[in-house]
Amino acid sequence: MILAVLFANSVGNVLIERFNGVPAEERLHWRTFLVKLGADNLKGVKNEELLVACHKSVYIVYTMLGDVSIFLVGKDEYDELALAETIYIITAAVKDVCGKPPTERVFLDKYGRICLCLDEIVWNGLLENTDKDRIKRLIRLKPPSEY
Repeated sequence: MILAVLFANSVGNVLIERFNGVPAEERLHWRTFLVKLGADNLKGVKNEELLVACHKSVYIVYTMLGDVSIFLVGKDEYDELALAETIYIITAAVKDVCGKPPTERVFLDKYGRICLCLDEIVWNGLLENTDKDRIKRLIRLKPPSEY
């Protein structure tokens, strides 16, 4: 299961978070841990260079995309390889929506569409869609008869 998807800006403010199967009392711990992990390790990292960590028997894959850091936390079948594939799909979708690796301003301007993409890619902790064209079609917000 994918336990968490979190986007943060360069100073550690959380922009988007999605938790699946994580009790509410543990979410603050995960937020704090992931932001600190990014602050410690993402300085000077190239765009889309993946970093991997393990914490309490879960896997964490994270990267920078423009001014935004992206974190995925998974367990069981979502090991570091599955999370790397998932983060690749997420970064490709965000770049498609924003037109380039996003600054924080562009990211926030496109917030709604990015949330729609994220919901189409990861649903209830499972990888749902991986095809870029299908994701684009699903977030158009038009009835299926108008495709």
